[in-house]
Amino acid sequence: MANAFVFPGQGSQTVGMGKALADAYPAARAVFEEVDDALGEKLSALIWDGPEDALTLTANAQPALMAVSMAAIRALEAEGIALKDHAAYVAGHSLGEYSALAAAGSLSVADAARLLRTRGEAMQKAVAVGAGAMAALLGLDFEAAAAVAEEAAEGEVCEAANDNAPGQVVVSGHRTAVERALEIAKTKGAKRAVLLPVSAPFHCALMKPAAAVMAEALAAATVNAPVVPLVANVLAAPITDPAEIRARLVEQVTGTVRWRESVTWLTTAGGVDRILEVGAGKVLSGLVKRIAKDATAASMGAPEDIAGARALLRL
Repeated sequence: MANAFVFPGQGSQTVGMGKALADAYPAARAVFEEVDDALGEKLSALIWDGPEDALTLTANAQPALMAVSMAAIRALEAEGIALKDHAAYVAGHSLGEYSALAAAGSLSVADAARLLRTRGEAMQKAVAVGAGAMAALLGLDFEAAAAVAEEAAEGEVCEAANDNAPGQVVVSGHRTAVERALEIAKTKGAKRAVLLPVSAPFHCALMKPAAAVMAEALAAATVNAPVVPLVANVLAAPITDPAEIRARLVEQVTGTVRWRESVTWLTTAGGVDRILEVGAGKVLSGLVKRIAKDATAASMGAPEDIAGARALLRL
């Protein structure tokens, strides 16, 4: 069987993340310095010291989470655990795809930081503050949640944005349509339906202006073939061709994050039975356990996680 490394998305950020890695590993600290240089500001100070509301801003959270994931990758390398030797595939949740590509050598850390800053700003600008929303529909399968979104749209945008795990689907679109979806979901048997504390309606048609910005930014960026395939969010299947990687990253801005299907592909067709979440938090490890009961998962975001990573990878 095989291993996959996966990389978290927005919502996993916390003030102080990655600081212990930077203190323990010079190569991890160098990642934060590289990101600071690429952005022309001390994002590392915001990551480690806050304030939390500034870190949570999409334009900051996206490059910040990538920086922590790459610091964790460098710490693993310092311990003799290189991705190219120990992972058959990489995958990332939304912005985590950029972290996955940086870890697999497809993007430089500096380019990933700049692209994510651009992506975060473009997503924020695409929709007026307050005009959009996202909501989690819990207890409905993907088909039922997508039907709720379609019924709620009523001429506005309301789409299934994240298929995270069985019974956990996020819808996104105009605020009024998403609020209608909350009420409809309750009548269709949802256990819970709650608005999410996000600043914009990601992964829906309202993000088309941001997709156009990213098409231009990615066209100008150097994208290499990754050392292992990326299981792409919008396909739930592996890709390696740089032109296709660019195209799928653009598509991903408005497309559904097919995380449940991606993990299912990894653990069936991909032959993966061990999944290491690299970066902040443990969100994806938790989702993996819900999606693939026979797979084992662990998270690597601090020096004390090295032993668990070794155990998972059977080193």
